Amino acid sequence: MERSSQFISLSGLSGVFVGITALFGALSIFLFKLKHFSGRYYNDKVYSGELHLKGVELSEFILFIIVSGFIMLILSLYFAYFFTNRNAKRKGLPVWSSSARRMIINLSIPLITGGLFCFVLIYHNLIYLIVPATLIFYGLALINASKYTLRDIRYLGLIEILLGLIASVWIGYGLIFWAIGFGVLHIIYGLTMYWKYERIADRA
Repeated sequence: MERSSQFISLSGLSGVFVGITALFGALSIFLFKLKHFSGRYYNDKVYSGELHLKGVELSEFILFIIVSGFIMLILSLYFAYFFTNRNAKRKGLPVWSSSARRMIINLSIPLITGGLFCFVLIYHNLIYLIVPATLIFYGLALINASKYTLRDIRYLGLIEILLGLIASVWIGYGLIFWAIGFGVLHIIYGLTMYWKYERIADRA
């Protein structure tokens, strides 16, 4: 009964490709402004809003991050849909079911809230809190959605929250924590889920 109320078609491979996308996104941001992510990047420099990064205004750098994040979001959604749809067809299950709708709704509420909160942080020039906020709200979203899909996702959510709290202390290394949380952890989680639930089906 419990299994019938869960969305079990979520693909581990989607997590792997989402993680790879996040790593490429983090790399592009790192290459755009290398100095921003050094250990010498302190709170007061971020908060003042007066920092110039190699002749580029901070506002331009923020715009680059937003555009990069949007591109990563689109690619991640595509990979999530593609591999999940493939997994659902192999299992003979509908990809868009009542359990899938419940999962998406419960995932979206914390994500949308976190996204709006990040824009509030940008408005107040609290740029150094964006990375911790994205990790924490994403972790909360995963935990909230875990009631309607594979419960393993709850552990990923707990680790994301913990990583976000750590990132809120060592803010000079925000991009590194972001790459670990959205890149490395997704790849590890995706491979684990693939090995646990999908490997046998792919061999058949």
